[in-house]
Amino acid sequence: MAKTGSRSFELASKPRIVSSASYVGKKEGEGPLGDRFDVIMKDDTLGLKSWEKAESRMFESAVRVALSKVERTSEDLDCLIGGDLLDQIVSAGFAAREIRSPFIGLYSACSTITEALMIGGMLMDGGFIDLAACAGSSHFSSVERQYRFPLEMGVQPVPTAQRTVTGAGCMLLSREAIGENKQKCFQNIIVSAGTMGSVEDFGITDAGNMGAAMAPAAADTIAKHLADFGRSPCDYDRIITGDLGVFGSDMLFELLEKRGIGIRSVHNDCGKLIFGDDKSVVCGGSGCGCAAVTLASHYLPLIESGKLKRILILATGALLSPVTSMQGESIPAIAHAVVIEHRSNGGSER
Repeated sequence: MAKTGSRSFELASKPRIVSSASYVGKKEGEGPLGDRFDVIMKDDTLGLKSWEKAESRMFESAVRVALSKVERTSEDLDCLIGGDLLDQIVSAGFAAREIRSPFIGLYSACSTITEALMIGGMLMDGGFIDLAACAGSSHFSSVERQYRFPLEMGVQPVPTAQRTVTGAGCMLLSREAIGENKQKCFQNIIVSAGTMGSVEDFGITDAGNMGAAMAPAAADTIAKHLADFGRSPCDYDRIITGDLGVFGSDMLFELLEKRGIGIRSVHNDCGKLIFGDDKSVVCGGSGCGCAAVTLASHYLPLIESGKLKRILILATGALLSPVTSMQGESIPAIAHAVVIEHRSNGGSER
């Protein structure tokens, strides 16, 4: 691994993403990506006693499905890396209790999946691991109960609100190509580089406007990444944000254009994509599961097929808690970015 610029790095070993899995709720399954998810829940409790238990089961199941595609089990894992949005990342922790592999629990809010890929890539490049599962999850009902209002209250969303995605996504990082079933596993996807995010805070205090809180962090990471590698937006087929939604994406464009950077022609946002034109979600999707399932089910197959050669994906996370919100604190945010490429691209072009 080599440091590049102020906050970026290149991965000399070019870790492979060999498998992915996505596990989503009924509403997500009704969206434009519905035919690409591995599992769509019929019941958001999965027949369990709480939404929290259901989320943990989703997390565990996504990991096991990803492993099954390359004919591996949890015993083959060197490390499980990931997290969720609940206090003490209990969904990931309780899933790790069942998976029984070494576990690195992460909390970077909705930026967790790209943080997991970043850390997994660093560990692999350093020779510490050979196979890692990187995962993230969220559940609409468990998150609403913790961060906003009990569902029983029927509180109406504000115009800038986003709906937390019910979903868990997992990607397997491997030092070598593995898996005999080429229809289920990937042969041509590498993680070549990344940029670590820094915490940015524009003084947003409205917990119903996560897009505005997170857009400054996304703008900062994109600008730093392009400067560190001496690249421009056109060097990427897509620059993908995790869950800025409609309002946050527009704010991102304006913030970057003030720095002389235009990304409108190559930008996509997972939060805008996952629910499509469904107006009931207002500004789109959010949550740890949003970028995780969209990357796993939609973008990785496009890279594997060669339709996309190089993407920059940065999931975006709001680092708030119910306590700090009630105390009137503003909402800091962070965005970690990774570069994912088709293997024929080499990962070495600047």
